[in-house]
Amino acid sequence: MNKLVTLLFLVFIVGCSNPKETQVKKPNIVFIFADDLTYSAINALGNNEIQTPNLDRLVDGGTTFTHAYNMGAWNGAVCAASRAMIISGRSVWNVNQFRQNWSNGRELDKTWGKLMESQGYTTYMTGKWHVDAKAESVFQNVTHVRPGMPGDAWDHFKMVERFKNIKGTDTLPKDIMPIGYNRPISENDTIWSPSDPQFGGYWEGGKHWSEVLKDDALNFIDKAKKEDNPFFMYLAFNAPHDPRQAPQEYIDKYPLESISLPKSWLAEYPFKEGMGNAEDLRDEALAPFPRTEYATKKHIQEYYALITHMDDQIGEILNTLEKTGKMDNTYIIFTADHGLAMGKHGLIGKQSLFDHSIRAPFMIMGPDIPKGKKIGEDIYLQDAMATSIALAGIDKPEYVEFNSALDIVHGKKKSPYEAIYGGYIDLQRMIRKDNYKLIVYPKMDKILLYDMQKDPEEMNDLSAYPDYRTKVDELFKELIVIQKQKNDPLDLRDFYNRISMSTKE
Repeated sequence: MNKLVTLLFLVFIVGCSNPKETQVKKPNIVFIFADDLTYSAINALGNNEIQTPNLDRLVDGGTTFTHAYNMGAWNGAVCAASRAMIISGRSVWNVNQFRQNWSNGRELDKTWGKLMESQGYTTYMTGKWHVDAKAESVFQNVTHVRPGMPGDAWDHFKMVERFKNIKGTDTLPKDIMPIGYNRPISENDTIWSPSDPQFGGYWEGGKHWSEVLKDDALNFIDKAKKEDNPFFMYLAFNAPHDPRQAPQEYIDKYPLESISLPKSWLAEYPFKEGMGNAEDLRDEALAPFPRTEYATKKHIQEYYALITHMDDQIGEILNTLEKTGKMDNTYIIFTADHGLAMGKHGLIGKQSLFDHSIRAPFMIMGPDIPKGKKIGEDIYLQDAMATSIALAGIDKPEYVEFNSALDIVHGKKKSPYEAIYGGYIDLQRMIRKDNYKLIVYPKMDKILLYDMQKDPEEMNDLSAYPDYRTKVDELFKELIVIQKQKNDPLDLRDFYNRISMSTKE
């Protein structure tokens, strides 16, 4: 009788228990997205000149993919293509067609935020958007949606003063650009100040945009700590996109004499016209032509300062997650929408398929993620979306073309990509495989071949050497195959035939 009573009591206790208490709680996921941050701009990843203690925390406390790539873009605003891919999970040319739905309010249930919401996540977004869909239609909670870049400063009187200083005239050229462009022409060109709020940009609204984003994130975390639902945060900094403005104390951290020029620095890239990086391209117009060592170092100085300022904001977000106790069940994924040249190959912007412009940092930190681990497998930065939905226990939808990086993190698999593909408008194509990279400039019948293991800075073109003709042919053929797989609208077959004939002669 006593045994029967005991058994009935246990059944009663189990039956009355809260089902939520017996279920494994889904992890929180915080996605931090930088803008224009190249893979080599983090101290813990080899740049001894920059100060990034909090990004270093992610490197030391988690796993880093050292070779994460953006797939390309259909126009000069590379940011927009990268973000459309990561929100939708679709590859570059497919999403260029698919995004038309968003402007009409269709297919929003297939976006990253809505996928997470469908699994019980409270979703939140703040910062740069630059996607055709409205942020409010993708995320449940949205604050301070920012445009593609902070505004340019068109101050007529300041521009007149600038030209008096550097050219001795108060007559402005007809093709004058905003005051932050084509600078500095010399050491006397001092009108622009990255720390002066009068130039607007990041200072528009009275508080630096990176600080506003940090405040937004902290406010959401404070509310989320009182709730049971898991949360997904999409924190998209505009930094370090131009105009590269930061408080003066951050500029002062980088005296010009402490800044070195890139190994691949050039006064002018010889193929800039054929690849679409002419002097009238907005990003390239930021610095004077031909490039000077002084101007390049000033741009790097402002780039580093804005990164370090962003790094401090990230540090406060990480500290707050730790203080609330949420970090024990939270994964942090950090990457950027692409890289940036900053003087390499004589370029300033991101409209190229060199590693400096397509390769971004990629770190993941969380409860079961190995610490201090670096992985050299090639992935796409858009794998962040597929990785997060895997962490959330969501089966990957068929339309998501990118892949979770978790199996690679845990050593269960190699990269699912046999080759990395890149495309920019109809002006550039690229394939990277087995430590070689082939770049194609179809408008000028130009190809470049690099041994990425021996020449990571892409300084020694091997395409004209007879010993590498087979490698060129092999990579070009595979590039054409991948183009078809990706629905690439550019037909390179005639160009390949011309190259193939010339190598046989």
